[in-house]
Amino acid sequence: MIFSNDHKYNGRGIEMKNAVGREIPEYIEGYGKTKPFMGAFENYGERQRASVRLRSVKPGEKKLLDTIDQVLDKVEMKDGMTVSFHHHLRNGDYVINLVMAAIARRGIKDIHVASTGIFPIHEPLVEHMKNGVVTGISVNYISPGPVAKAISQGFLKRPAVMMSHGGRPRAIESGDLHIDVAFIASPEADAYGNINGVGGKASCGTLSYAVADAIYADKVVAVTDTLSPYPACPIDITQDFVDYVVVVDSIGDATGIVSGTTKVTSDPVGLKIAKIAAKVIDACGYIKDELSFQTGAGGTSLAVAAEVRKIMKEKGVIGSFGAGGITGYFVDMLTEGLFRNLFDVQCFDLKAVASYRDNPRHQAMSGSLYGNPHDKGAIVNNLDVMILGATEIDVGFNVNVVTGSDGVIMGASGGHNDTAAGSKLAMVVTNLIKGRLPVVKDKVTTVTTPGETIDVLVTERGIAVNPLRQDLIEKLKATDLNIMTIEELKTISESMTGQAEPIEFNDRVVAVVEYRDGTVIDIVRQPK
Repeated sequence: MIFSNDHKYNGRGIEMKNAVGREIPEYIEGYGKTKPFMGAFENYGERQRASVRLRSVKPGEKKLLDTIDQVLDKVEMKDGMTVSFHHHLRNGDYVINLVMAAIARRGIKDIHVASTGIFPIHEPLVEHMKNGVVTGISVNYISPGPVAKAISQGFLKRPAVMMSHGGRPRAIESGDLHIDVAFIASPEADAYGNINGVGGKASCGTLSYAVADAIYADKVVAVTDTLSPYPACPIDITQDFVDYVVVVDSIGDATGIVSGTTKVTSDPVGLKIAKIAAKVIDACGYIKDELSFQTGAGGTSLAVAAEVRKIMKEKGVIGSFGAGGITGYFVDMLTEGLFRNLFDVQCFDLKAVASYRDNPRHQAMSGSLYGNPHDKGAIVNNLDVMILGATEIDVGFNVNVVTGSDGVIMGASGGHNDTAAGSKLAMVVTNLIKGRLPVVKDKVTTVTTPGETIDVLVTERGIAVNPLRQDLIEKLKATDLNIMTIEELKTISESMTGQAEPIEFNDRVVAVVEYRDGTVIDIVRQPK
């Protein structure tokens, strides 16, 4: 300790005696104001590092807690906080429900749930929305289901915020989205907070979406069902970012990672579209050595990858990397030598989980590295080709993947507008008619991705190229592919279905759609 009578003036300035009896000047020219040593364990507690508040941990201090309730005590959970979760376990995740049930039992209200993804398994959130426990939701991806429907019906007090996979970490890093407590579902952890996604009973692969939360949240809690001896290697998120560790019976069911949308389609129309799309990519000159490629996880998108794979083999092409949410299909392309590397933000099936665990050329990338428009270089900026889906697309090439034909929320951007902005060729593949309704509209119901970043639309009836890409139009003129305007595709579809009846909405805004840079690209109103 430093006592006031230890201060003295010796002609060179005020000096103070520190804890080991040394006289330290209060100010040193060329160094500045000093902080005298007070004892090896005196300068611990809350402190600031840049924009991040950190809790110092003393040597020997235990982070391991017994229950979620103990965690809520430690983090001083109270009304109005923002809690975050990741969705690498997808429809097999138990952690959101576990934590929110414990919060609700305490009578805590007005919680903002900032999750990277929400699925049908998270239906208990609906009741929390109705009773005021949850009043705000921010999400990158929301699967069609009870929570999406409840938001559309106006059960959430504040508008939900729909972000992109790159926009969310941008918001966290900039301070636009402040997280009080991050709860990280951790398939394997040790008692000091090292965690990974490849060990344990619920292996999910990468933990990429949780990285920004771990770095920037005020408090970080690793929730695990597999506690391993220290250190729990390999380490995806390191102990220096984790405040507490808690063991629960189960964090989830890894089989819930897999869904029917992560398999190559068997639909003849989808397969026809895939063949056409691969021909377009080849004719535009992209199937060559060093190709970088990403598809969505939808059946038609993966069928495009299957067709591109055939052409790569025929030409002897070795690509640079495949990227995005990784499926077993891309793992096969890696092991066949068609790509040198994979960049993985989320494992879409168990084959991808095993590959990430075992193959050093299968690399994780954080959500920020993947698509943050304000970092020093996102992976999407190096993509040659991106294959995208669409609920609707309009004559201005604007794309909707947020709302369905009834105006009800059934998705969010995910990586859609990130990859469209970054890739050299952003291609939408879709049936011209879905559910007896035309996909091409005068105006989409909700804009997720701006038309200026969409290059080509491929349907079973023809191909439309954005007029902004005259270079592609010139290349495709030399082929026998059925090139037409997007207005012509709209006319064809409406001749088969008639014009869709406009959706009627109330004035209430139930969701705000943010573009990846944080600007508002559209809003979602409550359907009548």
